[in-house]
Amino acid sequence: MPRRIRITRKTLLALPDPSPPTPPAAKLPDHPAYQQIMAVFAAADAPLRARAVCEAINLEIAPSNVNNVRLKLKRLVERGILIEPEQGLFTQPRP
Repeated sequence: MPRRIRITRKTLLALPDPSPPTPPAAKLPDHPAYQQIMAVFAAADAPLRARAVCEAINLEIAPSNVNNVRLKLKRLVERGILIEPEQGLFTQPRP
């Protein structure tokens, strides 16, 4: 092996492995309801269900309201903003 190739190979092997790229931060939807939901989770100290989120944002506890909030929570999970550790239970991911 020529000397330059050995030096290059040695140099490349000495380099640290590149760290994986940091994923872009998840973007919160623009609708004000999402701002209210995230404010509830910022103040929460435990995972919440859709019904509890409705109560916290002073929405009437009606099936349509609970289902709409649940859909919004699921969208936030899909975007990586919230997690669902158990079926129907939502929280913010902790570092």
